[in-house]
Amino acid sequence: MEYKSLKDIAQIVMGQSPDSASYNDNCDGLPFFQGNADFGEVYPTERVWCNDPKKTAEPGDILISVRAPIGALNYAKDKCCIGRGLAAIRIDDEAERNYVFHLLKARNTDLNNKGTGSTFKAIGKNVLEELAVPQIPRDEQQKCMDMMDLLESIIRERKNQIRKLDELIKARFVELFGDPEINPMNWPEQPLSERLDVLGGYAFKSENFDEESGIPVLRIGNVNSGRFKPVNMVYWNEDASLERYAIYPGDLVMSLTGTVGKDDYGNVCILGNDYNKYYLNQRNAKLEIKEGLDKYYLSQLLKFECIKKRLTGISRGVRQANIANKDILNLIVPIPPIEKQKSYSEFVEEVDKSKTAVQKSLDKTQVLFDSLMQEYFG
Repeated sequence: MEYKSLKDIAQIVMGQSPDSASYNDNCDGLPFFQGNADFGEVYPTERVWCNDPKKTAEPGDILISVRAPIGALNYAKDKCCIGRGLAAIRIDDEAERNYVFHLLKARNTDLNNKGTGSTFKAIGKNVLEELAVPQIPRDEQQKCMDMMDLLESIIRERKNQIRKLDELIKARFVELFGDPEINPMNWPEQPLSERLDVLGGYAFKSENFDEESGIPVLRIGNVNSGRFKPVNMVYWNEDASLERYAIYPGDLVMSLTGTVGKDDYGNVCILGNDYNKYYLNQRNAKLEIKEGLDKYYLSQLLKFECIKKRLTGISRGVRQANIANKDILNLIVPIPPIEKQKSYSEFVEEVDKSKTAVQKSLDKTQVLFDSLMQEYFG
């Protein structure tokens, strides 16, 4: 197959951050983007403007993050200012631009492996310039991109359906119980220590993990999204002495460790039946509920920002943030009558049936998308 370097088919503009005095939030100048933190699902999210840009991207340019995490992608909706964490890739032909966009997505791991730097990893212009672009016939290229675009649109729609179902669950909570921040229905409030126990995970030795068989060990990455994700799974031989750390479908788990200032910990997950049994790793906790408290009520309550901040707002560490068992036990929350909690639980279980069906469809579509990415781009 014939290849061309990206520099042969595209203009590459490396970002340069303007003087901070030019930043503003009143739409003066151009939208300013400096990394994938600004990336929305379709176009970057406009947060800051710049009235004295140094480097700009044009409408339709591919935007790529050149600093860790390297390789995040988006398109420029309008002309915008780009900081040094971004590069703009300009290709006039729309079909070829779309093809290169997906090629860059497929080459994400390779680009990250080429990152250098001691404080944070980054790639230079030369890495992008030398990216090999397979040259395939235009009709085959178009067919490939049409299929990828179709699958991506289905993936977006499935994700949107799940978001709407989550919004429905939250709206029903507020309808039944009110905003937990102000407790307008004056439900009695109690510390969680009166309603649950907290079990911390076991400090498994990672060098002894099995990557193929055994009891799955739950780590933060498996539960931190609010649902169980079978990513980077590791296993441990069944051990009767570890029964204290055994957890099962339906149990409620919380991630305890994350990054200071980020919303990447204090997240709760009700385990599904992907496996019959799990072991709980350190930095996660099982919330063992007693009488008078329903797991679906508690799970949704802990997702409210006002409640979650009471846990994550307790600062420990400089870079790594930690929630202690006592923080959870000391958390004071509204406790409505259990009958009312149960009615909410029944509603959530019904909605979850729809969520499960949509999630299965999403997972299958994602597998097909990933398979085609591998087939087309290797």
